Amino acid sequence: MFKQESPFHHSVAHRKGFALILTLSALTVIIALTAVLITYLDEARKDASTSKAMIQGNLYYSDIKKIFKGFKEKKALYNTLYLSPVPLISEDGRFSVIVDCRPLANGVNINWLAAGNESNMTVQYDAVRQVFESLIQNYDIEDASRLEEMLLEEIGGDRKYVQKEQSRLRQKNGIISFKQFTDILDRYQREADDRKIVQIPWEKFFVFNERSKDAQENLVDGNYISAELLAVLFDIDLASVKEDWVEGTELKTFVSGLGGSYNDKLFAQDFSDRSQCDVAYDYEGERFAFRFVDIEGEVKHFEFFGKQ
Repeated sequence: MFKQESPFHHSVAHRKGFALILTLSALTVIIALTAVLITYLDEARKDASTSKAMIQGNLYYSDIKKIFKGFKEKKALYNTLYLSPVPLISEDGRFSVIVDCRPLANGVNINWLAAGNESNMTVQYDAVRQVFESLIQNYDIEDASRLEEMLLEEIGGDRKYVQKEQSRLRQKNGIISFKQFTDILDRYQREADDRKIVQIPWEKFFVFNERSKDAQENLVDGNYISAELLAVLFDIDLASVKEDWVEGTELKTFVSGLGGSYNDKLFAQDFSDRSQCDVAYDYEGERFAFRFVDIEGEVKHFEFFGKQ
């Protein structure tokens, strides 16, 4: 005879089974929640580390600022820094950074494209058009007129394609950073489906600085232009230029030796005290970087780039 199980036994077993399901469900939720919390806390630790690294970067910036402002021979300082990155190390070893500087005006300013109707900017406008049209032709850009239209709208029009990323930049007119410029190129590439646009080494030809209000200050630091820009501006074979040109050489002498025509109105005749420096440093086993500019003895515009 089979033993009949009581309804109570079924109820207990059901409750145990239900409790087991609840336990497993709760455990799954707890595991998922824990994973989220761990991820959140890990990101928080990263943010904290980055914040500390930025504070450290500010300290380095303050030290470098004092060094640079106290340096009397700026021309000798920057002529050295322009040649190659320079490590700066304190005697006790606690201060260790690598400084990489370049002239702010070692190219044609992209913002000169909007100076077509300004009689006092004819030389600058002709130069930027010459370079722009050369690149358009050499790289067979699909819709050059649309690209130029977008650039002009960003430089001086009411329509802006790029949200400037920092409050300091929002107060400036024109295209004043390479990132701002590349954002426009990305937009053009999507609109025109033109992948050739990314093949152009734009930074070898243009600079992306705020244009000076004084036309006579809108000059190129010719002694430090790239071989590529030199070849375009003076219509000289690039291979020949690359063979002999060394940045830091006297441009006027170099061009004259090749029979080229040098325009004093386009190039700075004296040392141009306008530089931009990138600083790399290690913090807690990771590499970070920041940037600043030195314009006529005023070191300013600290920009933290975070982990590299």
